[in-house]
Amino acid sequence: MIVVVDYGVGNLGSIVNMFKKVGAKAVASSDPAVIRDAEKLILPGVGAFDAAIRKFHEKGLVPVVGELVLEKKIPVLGLCVGLQLMTKGSEEGQLAGLGWFDAETIRFKFDAEHAHLKVPHMGWNTAQVCREHPLVADWDEESRFYFVHSFHVVAKDMDAVLAKTEYGVTIHSILGRENIMGVQFHPEKSHRFGMRLLKNFAENIK
Repeated sequence: MIVVVDYGVGNLGSIVNMFKKVGAKAVASSDPAVIRDAEKLILPGVGAFDAAIRKFHEKGLVPVVGELVLEKKIPVLGLCVGLQLMTKGSEEGQLAGLGWFDAETIRFKFDAEHAHLKVPHMGWNTAQVCREHPLVADWDEESRFYFVHSFHVVAKDMDAVLAKTEYGVTIHSILGRENIMGVQFHPEKSHRFGMRLLKNFAENIK
């Protein structure tokens, strides 16, 4: 069973429904007992970094999820702000991130050539695969995903970067290290391309 961690942030119903469409069992829950029984986890997220990480702590779920991810090595996939929470911190706020990736979340900073680009980066964009990984297996080069974000992840550990997206700067849009994965976009809003990625997570990640 895939458990979408319900800490009060994210498009929980849409995520669960998308998994059902690809034939995977998924539930959203804030119950530690349900989360502990998960075979895989989804860490969703929308909105501001500090508000999201604060709610995660307030729900008392950080130790539970941390034990499963870091000690029991349960596969986890962060979505949008969920990925950003996995970094060491964000320029958007003051609170520390989970630090699961050697990465930071920074504000978009454009040079003069790209100064016309709007923030947030909102809409459809591609993700170019950088290295082979079960999460991006059978990748369509035309894969397009729905982004909504004003801050983006920059990984210091380049081996963790599975895919990049260009929007005035290079966005590390898919990260993966051991059992920990994350995407900067919203697969639950990305139609068949998002379904492919979630299907890969459900079926290919062991």
